[in-house]
Amino acid sequence: MMTTDPRHLEQSTYLTLQVLALRLKDEVELLLKPEGLSVTQYNVLRILRGAGAQALTCGEVASQLLNKDPDVTRLLDRMQKQGLVERLRSEQDRRVLLTRLTPQGRATVDQFDAPVAALHRQQFRQLTPDRLALLLDLLQEIAQQDTD
Repeated sequence: MMTTDPRHLEQSTYLTLQVLALRLKDEVELLLKPEGLSVTQYNVLRILRGAGAQALTCGEVASQLLNKDPDVTRLLDRMQKQGLVERLRSEQDRRVLLTRLTPQGRATVDQFDAPVAALHRQQFRQLTPDRLALLLDLLQEIAQQDTD
């Protein structure tokens, strides 16, 4: 039975979103696991691919992460050891360390484009494109409140 108490509705909505977000994340983790990637590492690869030829600072990468990692430097160090990223000193300021994709990192992130898209189609299969667009609009409206 659905209650009209706004507090219950808000709490139920929050909990449903949390459960769904964890389930969706777990499914992506299962997809990435055979390649030895975490969701955060995959996110870093996508951020760096989006930067194109421009190398990014640790802070720039951290600011775009979906999952806030308290030690992005160590994360990038591990990814460098895996051959996914390369790190170099800025020519303008030698104190600044820049990160960009290696060819292996680019190939790794590219190989997941189709499988991740297929997973997302599966995850949202019960929604028509119109209803999915509505859901996106509603979620973006809520997300925008944080930035206002």
